[in-house]
Amino acid sequence: MKLMDVCDFQGGSQPPKDEWSFEKQEGYVRMLQIRDFTQSEKVRPEYIKINKSTKICEADDILIARYGASIGKILTGLSGAYNVAIMRTIPNTRKIQKRYLYYYLKSTYFQNKILNVGSRAAQAGFNKEDLAKLEIECPDLSKQESIVSILQKTEFIIKRRKEELINLDNLIKARFVEMFGDIKLNPSKYQMCKIEKLLKSCEAGWSGNGTQRAKKENEVAVLKVSAVTKGYFIPDECKVLDNQKNIKKYIFPEKGDLIFSRANTREMVGATAIIAEDYPDLILPDKLWKIKFKENVNVFYMKYVLSSKCIREQFSAASTGTSGSMFNVSMEKFKSIEVPVAPFELQNQFADFVCAIDKSKVAILKNYSQGGVLSYAN
Repeated sequence: MKLMDVCDFQGGSQPPKDEWSFEKQEGYVRMLQIRDFTQSEKVRPEYIKINKSTKICEADDILIARYGASIGKILTGLSGAYNVAIMRTIPNTRKIQKRYLYYYLKSTYFQNKILNVGSRAAQAGFNKEDLAKLEIECPDLSKQESIVSILQKTEFIIKRRKEELINLDNLIKARFVEMFGDIKLNPSKYQMCKIEKLLKSCEAGWSGNGTQRAKKENEVAVLKVSAVTKGYFIPDECKVLDNQKNIKKYIFPEKGDLIFSRANTREMVGATAIIAEDYPDLILPDKLWKIKFKENVNVFYMKYVLSSKCIREQFSAASTGTSGSMFNVSMEKFKSIEVPVAPFELQNQFADFVCAIDKSKVAILKNYSQGGVLSYAN
């Protein structure tokens, strides 16, 4: 059935800036914005004065980002007002459970559809009329309840898996500090060197037009920035090229490469991921750089140097842009930043430790896919 048959949507409001405040006061509520979909715990909340046109949501409401880099993302758990870049869902609870709707909106099906259904010309986005084109499989309420129960159990297992992986990542970071100290303080007085001097090559890709859908055999897809923002490589974060014959720049990720994100939100500029195998059917966009280092530096060492807080802050400070959702660091500024270069033997010891931890990560993922998540899915 049509999504709009079981759910309505309400757009937000945009109060004038003179009614905004960083301090909560009587008659004011928190103003939810696009950035809250990805950085709600990091950004300083802003508040707006309530008036007749203010659109209010409760903490259990489901919000959807309408456009920009966060298009289609789902937000729950925050109450307040919401701006025009956000829509609030209003489910008809006689036909659909709110939690069932939540899982549908987070599904790959909906996320793929919403990227391509929009009618905004300037950037990816959608409006209420676009949502009217979408359909939803909506069984009776008792069946919905059963499905939600299964998905909640699956969600719990995934959460546990993520916690285990986070603990392993923290172990690597602790080992790095133990071996090399704080990068900012450089306690061992390692030689400081501009990144440019450590590079064997640094290439930007090409952003061809593409569609987010399942990739067929022998098709080529262009990666999205989100392929590296979590600190590891996600090959499925890509769009299949619309024109498979006219690829102007064929730069693909190869084993041992470091992929660097030169464009993102200011806080996310400089995200990196190491490539574990060749991906000749994936090409890099111009917002991702493919980096190879010279023989005197180990790629695992460099990843954690470039991921350190003080270096990421330098990337952020060097980035420019006019949009709150996309800032850029130039290759020239990137190459000019200085980093400490530890003895190569120590770098290799650290790399061996990282590789051992990575094997543990693979074991965790295999355990959950075989005996955890899939058992509930069945």
